[in-house]
Amino acid sequence: QVQLTESGGGLVQSGGSLRLSCGTSESAAVLNMMGWYREAPGKEREWVASSTGSGLMYSDSVKGRFSISRDNAKRTVYLQMNGLTPEDTATYYCRAIWGGTEYWGQGTQVTVSS
Repeated sequence: QVQLTESGGGLVQSGGSLRLSCGTSESAAVLNMMGWYREAPGKEREWVASSTGSGLMYSDSVKGRFSISRDNAKRTVYLQMNGLTPEDTATYYCRAIWGGTEYWGQGTQVTVSS
């Protein structure tokens, strides 16, 4: 069983930055995939960024603004978000895949004011 705990959300003005953290109960190094997703009110949950053995990937909507990284020693995955816009307002979730099973965190709210 993998426990994921997100933190770092909050209220920020348009153009600002936030860094989200996802702490894991397992070493991030052994997790096959870790990624960030987001869900805005009235919309489906969408993929934002992933870190896998093949590298780092980003959705077109955040490419160039967001950056995903891992600190395996701290068992933490980060999402650095720059140039935030009101369209980035959502609950952000961390997802991990380990041993063929997927795990989700409880989410952290990001609100961007115009």
